[in-house]
Amino acid sequence: MTTAAAPRRKNILLLIPQLTYGGAERVFHDHGQELARRHHVVECVFDSRTEVAFPTSNTLVALDVPAGAGIVGKLTTFVQRVQRVKALKREHRIDVCISHLEGADYLNLLSKGSEQVLLCIHNSKRHDPNITGALGWVRRRLLMPLLYRGADFIVPVSRDLRQELIDLFGLSSRKVVTINNFFDVEGIRQRSQEPLDPAEQALFDQHPVLITAGRLAREKNQTALLEVLHRLRRTGDQATRLVLLGDGPLRADLLQRCQELGLRSWQAWDSTPLTPDFDVYFLGFQSNPFRYIARAAVSLLSSSTEGFPMALCEAMACGVPVASTDCPTGPREILAPQTPADQYAATPEMAEFGVLLPLLGAGPALEQSAPVWADTLAALLADPAKRSYYAAQAHARVQDFAPQKIMQQWEALLNQPTS
Repeated sequence: MTTAAAPRRKNILLLIPQLTYGGAERVFHDHGQELARRHHVVECVFDSRTEVAFPTSNTLVALDVPAGAGIVGKLTTFVQRVQRVKALKREHRIDVCISHLEGADYLNLLSKGSEQVLLCIHNSKRHDPNITGALGWVRRRLLMPLLYRGADFIVPVSRDLRQELIDLFGLSSRKVVTINNFFDVEGIRQRSQEPLDPAEQALFDQHPVLITAGRLAREKNQTALLEVLHRLRRTGDQATRLVLLGDGPLRADLLQRCQELGLRSWQAWDSTPLTPDFDVYFLGFQSNPFRYIARAAVSLLSSSTEGFPMALCEAMACGVPVASTDCPTGPREILAPQTPADQYAATPEMAEFGVLLPLLGAGPALEQSAPVWADTLAALLADPAKRSYYAAQAHARVQDFAPQKIMQQWEALLNQPTS
């Protein structure tokens, strides 16, 4: 009896613009470490001068093509980067090149030779607020639909992104293969048990805490959560606290909005002692956010758009009940996987694995949605049994995204013949 030969060890190039803090960058790093268990992996960023927030044990190289000025200069830079990627593929005898994020996708596609080319898609192209104006129209209507067809496979991280790519770009359904992100559930659980300092622990001991983790940016819409807390205060809840983990360009606006709403804010960037007497706590970037999340009453996701939200699944791995905006894409697939992809919550939905809520929005839309969120969260905070139920459900669901299960899907794709 003959046995099947083991899959051949491949030379894999992973390509991303930079490795600063971000969800796509975290996935890139995690993929690199897991793929290196079976293959030779080279990781590539555009510029060696940018911060590397996710150090790797793999070979890390940079294109290091100086950025040009003006249209001609930028076009020259782009062409030189394509040539540099081609040279890297030859130098390392690359069998598979996997790119993450749009800029890297273009380089991967235009440098394509005999190697397998895969694109990992992390975010919605239809709902991305950064794809705007004339250039955005060119990217969405011309560049991506035309160039993405040259990939061997396109790998969106959620089922909804898959359908979007097929509908928006006219891509072949055979080429678009959903593979969710994975999470080190046991590692997250262990790290979540690390202690807080006494002042931090006092905050969580003395008050129910709503927590959210993510870059302080417009698409994450943390501003709306301040409105929700303000609504809770107006309805008599003086006990609940809001904790924000992360930093980003929206920091100053969020602090100003706290002042406008009369919410007392504590921030990690000044020297004020941390006490339980504030309303909102800005804890900044934390190397171990899980020890805070695990002690919260409810973890919140307020985003206006996502891909496959890591913060949501990481909170679930911490064994915390979650309440999420039903935004495109990802939250419904995670919390209510048996429901249709095109279903969106118009009212609070007590889903199978967590609570789905209407989009928060801004302006008049927020005036309508903030009371809905506040009332739902107030009811959840008042019901320990419901929170315990959803904490258990969350932890059970996130087991579906364990590394071994997800990487088996990637290995199957790597062994598909090139087109």
